[in-house]
Amino acid sequence: MLNQNPEQISRDNIDKQLVDCGWIIQDKKKTNLAAGLGVAIREYQTDIGPADYVLFVDKKAVGIIEAKREEEGIHLTSVEEQSSQYANAKLRLLNNDPLPFVYESTGEITRFTDYRDPKPRSRNVFTFHRPETFLQWSKESKTLRARLYDIPMLPVDGLRDCQITAITNLEKSFKDQRPKALIQMATGSGKTFTAISFIYRLLKYSKAKRILFLVDTKNLGEQAEGEFRSYTASEDNCLFTELYGVTRLSSSFIPNDSQVYISTIQRMYSILKETELDESAEEENPNELRFEPKEPVPVGYN
Repeated sequence: MLNQNPEQISRDNIDKQLVDCGWIIQDKKKTNLAAGLGVAIREYQTDIGPADYVLFVDKKAVGIIEAKREEEGIHLTSVEEQSSQYANAKLRLLNNDPLPFVYESTGEITRFTDYRDPKPRSRNVFTFHRPETFLQWSKESKTLRARLYDIPMLPVDGLRDCQITAITNLEKSFKDQRPKALIQMATGSGKTFTAISFIYRLLKYSKAKRILFLVDTKNLGEQAEGEFRSYTASEDNCLFTELYGVTRLSSSFIPNDSQVYISTIQRMYSILKETELDESAEEENPNELRFEPKEPVPVGYN
């Protein structure tokens, strides 16, 4: 490592992350696409020059990684056009379509774009997606952001005016490709009921895979779990839990058979740190504790 230049250090970090995420890394002169489900080939030749990495899933090219040295991380978005050009280039010996999955990475900072989205835009990710994820996505006719347009008009029967306004505006925000939204409602206006209503619609119409419902105390988590279990979906005339799985996390184990996961902030933080947490630590609102600045904690892959 002492004699390596910054580009080599970045590529070493990228290589390690790719291996951790289930990819087999190969050099362009020793290519064997049958070596595994996901193969990442270094310096694969395209009609505009060699791409830093081309990603193959089940022997089919699906994406590229544009590698940059660490100091370029502060303006990583400025190289998106370059990586897009590689994604649209023709690969040597292949008559490929444009590749949908594109990364820009320094090995420390990584941005990802899915060009199948209606309005593609890059976002920060903490590591690379697994080959199994790309295989699953390639079988879907629409991306999640495209499926948000499939959400129909809200039936208003049984809803208060403030709940109608909140859900309608939230769904419009999603359809406008705005990834973040804030709903402000008064105490006693049915915030949890409102949240469950639009969660149900996200699951039913946009086929969302998993939804995290965060609370700040164990007591609120138990209350939320009770409301999910008693909620009747008017559009199906069924209890929510008859249609979708709901799990309140009480340990570091996360089952994979639910669509809604309820967790305290403390519990989720401990899972990301890959440490255990006693339930007593979930009794007190973390906002009420004395603030002590800390260094950022490394996130464990899950």
